[in-house]
Amino acid sequence: MSTSSPPAPDPPAPDPAATDLPAPDHPAPSEEQATRERPDLRLLVPAVTGWLTAVWLVSQAPATAVLVATVALAATVGLILLHRQRTRPQELTPSSTVRVTAIGVGVVVVGMALAAALQVQGLRSGPVMDLASSGAAVKVRLKIDSDPSVRSGSGTRRPPYVVLKATIEEVTGRGTTTQVRTPVLVIGSTNWQRLRFGQHVEATGKLELVEAGSDVAAMLSSRSTPRVLDEPSWWLRAAEQVRAGLRKSVADESEAVRGLVPALVMGDESTLPPELVEDFKTTGLTHLSAVSGTNLTLLLAFVLPLARLLGVRARGLTVVGLAIVVVFVILARPQPSVLRAAAMGLVALAAMTGGGRRAVRSLSVAVVTLLLLDTSLARSAGFALSVLATAGIVLLGPAWRDALARWMPDRLAEAISCPLAAQIACTPVVAWLSGQVSLVAVAANLLAGPAVGPATILGFAAAGIALLSTNLAQLIGWLAGWPARWIILIAQQGADLPGATNAWPATVIGIGVLTVLCLALTFSLHRILARPIAMLLALTILAVVVLRPVGPIGWPPDNWLMVACDVGQGDGLALSAGNGSAVVVDTGPDPTAMDRCLQDLGIKNIPVLLLSHFHADHAGGLAGVLRGRTIGEIEVTPYFSPPAEYKRVTDLATQHRIPIRTVTLGERRTAGPITWTTLWPAKVPALPESGKSSATPTDEGSPENNASIAMMVETSGLRILLTGDLEPESQRAVLASGADLRADVLKVPHHGSAQQDPTFIAATHARLAVISAGQHNDYGHPAPRTLDLLTHQGMKIARTDTTGSLSLSTPDNHLSLTTHPTTP
Repeated sequence: MSTSSPPAPDPPAPDPAATDLPAPDHPAPSEEQATRERPDLRLLVPAVTGWLTAVWLVSQAPATAVLVATVALAATVGLILLHRQRTRPQELTPSSTVRVTAIGVGVVVVGMALAAALQVQGLRSGPVMDLASSGAAVKVRLKIDSDPSVRSGSGTRRPPYVVLKATIEEVTGRGTTTQVRTPVLVIGSTNWQRLRFGQHVEATGKLELVEAGSDVAAMLSSRSTPRVLDEPSWWLRAAEQVRAGLRKSVADESEAVRGLVPALVMGDESTLPPELVEDFKTTGLTHLSAVSGTNLTLLLAFVLPLARLLGVRARGLTVVGLAIVVVFVILARPQPSVLRAAAMGLVALAAMTGGGRRAVRSLSVAVVTLLLLDTSLARSAGFALSVLATAGIVLLGPAWRDALARWMPDRLAEAISCPLAAQIACTPVVAWLSGQVSLVAVAANLLAGPAVGPATILGFAAAGIALLSTNLAQLIGWLAGWPARWIILIAQQGADLPGATNAWPATVIGIGVLTVLCLALTFSLHRILARPIAMLLALTILAVVVLRPVGPIGWPPDNWLMVACDVGQGDGLALSAGNGSAVVVDTGPDPTAMDRCLQDLGIKNIPVLLLSHFHADHAGGLAGVLRGRTIGEIEVTPYFSPPAEYKRVTDLATQHRIPIRTVTLGERRTAGPITWTTLWPAKVPALPESGKSSATPTDEGSPENNASIAMMVETSGLRILLTGDLEPESQRAVLASGADLRADVLKVPHHGSAQQDPTFIAATHARLAVISAGQHNDYGHPAPRTLDLLTHQGMKIARTDTTGSLSLSTPDNHLSLTTHPTTP
């Protein structure tokens, strides 16, 4: 007996009113296909929760982390039992999805808490932290874990020093020798700069505690010369040969190219000119000059398509990509920053071989894995920037690319969307670190982007070929130099734009507001990108802000005579010589800040640049003054110390072919309407030994400060006494010389420090006291006792740390003060 099924109903007729149906030969994507295209965000919540957990626990005691792991484990087990009880086989509901995500969060929190407990306990085990707590002197055997980095003294008295990371394998302190494996941060003399990654050395020094949450157990301060015990392993020596070959291949190029190509290829920043580093910071191109996922992604983007052309498919591409990652890590050195870059490169590999859905999942796994291996990364700014940039590209980039592709070519849409997404994702962190927001970063990355790939690939080729043929490597290096020159040009020109960066308060409230703005932009920007007219309007507004065709409104005031630039903790003064010219006295510590101040003033010609002395807070910004301006000559104090800063100044002057002359006591000079007389120094102390500071960190009366140039400036009937960083000893000597110190304006010595001679201050009879100091500086400048002294003398006080840049003018023969805040 058979049965028949009822006839199937006819399919519904198409709705003639529907206008968005696809053509018959382009069927709409199925729901399954659409799901495959959407990013897989299931691991994102556990990854973010694990990150926040690590941020908290890396500074806590191991017992706290174990307690958190126990509580999280109990909660996770409860969630698993609840999930099994309420979920039927093959059933997937919103509530079950939430439970699965919560279980994932619990598992990650348990793992992260245990990892944090193990890492903190590992740092605390052994005698190193105990020795550091008492500042013990020790003898150690170290393994060098990073390349030495030479730093200039950030204060006003510290000589150059070397920073590197190392692992203590044996420590002798308080008469006891112990075998350990404890990571430390080494602050050493310049004798440490010759060490190589992977070497073992012996040294003596003093152990000191570091901030909780660091990836090292202590800091080792050493003034001794380390004794090298062995050479790096063979594979590290081979990597050194490749790196040296790359440097040789571009040895005949300009200084900027010599520095940039190795930085692009292997993150070797040792020869990058300081002014180029500043330009890269201003234009948001810093990631190109350091080991980052960008370097590796570009290499993979070149090698994987080539492998496809050679017939490599599927898993073979993954194997090729992994091999490239391994080679990259070896050449760039297996340091934490390199391993982080490798992880981000693997995320890019996942995107290239498996699509955006796989890339988001891979990013989440990479974050969790890296933090489990090293929970201290949770507080690393470099780690945060790498993750945020990659997340922005993966999560925001595709939608913004599609929006732009509605009215422009796909390739151009991709080129715009990637740097835009990365920049917006990283903006709050960058502002927190630098106190600035770059408005040219996206454009700079867009313009420089096409040249990064060729420069990187050609650089890698030159490095490898250098092992076989020096001449051929130089040819390849010469070719790599051309795209590098384009990147340098973009960085320099972008940094010179008046509104390239804008100050932003690096406070909790300030960064919170900026984060909210970035989130609002994230959710609304795709609508703007999809509309050409809206994009044109947004670009027009941005161009006006960046180019500032009318300059800052009301700044500088008409007929200004002197401006004390807000350069942070330092001095940077401009004296108007008319028609876009100025005599500049000191340059502050930051090239960008000084350059921006002079740009706002419209200064293109500087007949004389005076450096009162060679401390970094007065001469560190020299590169910013030189940028795009004509300098007639540089006048300096006859006391050439600190030696490293003096050498940096003379090197810059030589590169720009600017003559340097030392001042003479009592000389009188004129530049346009400005006349000045040198009042000090009259005597110069003996120079310190080469490479050594002439003052201890607690010595207020340092020779460098006491050898500052002091000068009486006269312009348009106004007398201004400029005093550098004179300490009481020299203040009394100037007073005893019989010089006429009467002035309308006093530039208070040494940023208003407590070390002032009251008789010297009183002898000026100044109406206005100008103090140039940095907001919330570590020195406590200006000191309350100095402010009281100035007030008791009847002087009005003007401070750059509270009001920003200061301008003086004399309308109607009355002294007028105008301020220009540099932060919102």
